[in-house]
Amino acid sequence: MPSFASIAPEKLARLLGTPKAPIIIDVRESEALSADPRLIPTSVHLDYATAQIWAPAYRGQAVAVSCQRGKKLAEGAAAWLRHFGAEAEVVDGGFEGWRDAGLPLVPVAAVPKPSAAGSTVWVTRSRPKVDRIACPWLIRRFVDPKAVFLFVAPAEVEAVADRFGATPFDVENVKWSHRGELCTFDVMVEEFSLGLEPLKRLARIVRAADTAQLDLEPEAAGLLAVSLGLSRMYADDLEQLEAGMPIYDALYRWCRDASEETHDWPSAKPRT
Repeated sequence: MPSFASIAPEKLARLLGTPKAPIIIDVRESEALSADPRLIPTSVHLDYATAQIWAPAYRGQAVAVSCQRGKKLAEGAAAWLRHFGAEAEVVDGGFEGWRDAGLPLVPVAAVPKPSAAGSTVWVTRSRPKVDRIACPWLIRRFVDPKAVFLFVAPAEVEAVADRFGATPFDVENVKWSHRGELCTFDVMVEEFSLGLEPLKRLARIVRAADTAQLDLEPEAAGLLAVSLGLSRMYADDLEQLEAGMPIYDALYRWCRDASEETHDWPSAKPRT
């Protein structure tokens, strides 16, 4: 029987990739995580035994808790979260329920180690256009909602990455960059095992806009135009990133829910 405060994997999956997605906490025992080192997208693994210590940090926030099967460990951690004022639910069936539903799982090994502050840190070239806004959107919506992005002079990306423990992306000769015909967004979708059909379609649009192959997807020309417009509107790269997030939120929802919908001017003429 599902928990009295629970969320079905399918419902949680519908919230992923949207600004309304809850924080997801994985409280599986270390042995279970080692046996299958993958995570529900955006989730952070925390020790259930110390829930009373970390739970207060989630006061006032929506949280979904998953353990191996959605039973005692998730129930207990969710109860602690509610005790400290969080809106906590248990993921029905836990990790196994999510996995058995065929929903995406992010390999732990693919995610860079977080900083001492608890977030992954990424660095790329300043003055972003397409890929360098699309990739941060993907990371924040499907990998690490607290991810930090540093925009620096192109010649300094690798040195900043080395000195500040950041992961470089969308520059030459690094893991997270273009591969053959694929743009960096494509590579991230693949490496993070996020093979959702809406993300695959969005990846084609991003690739077409980012590589000037506008014939690949009809929507690419519009994305390129909006991206170039944003780059002219904002001198601050971080402000541009925040302004660009809703653009990709909307594109993702279009890819997922509205790509078959059309919009025509009303053709019915009023009676005379």
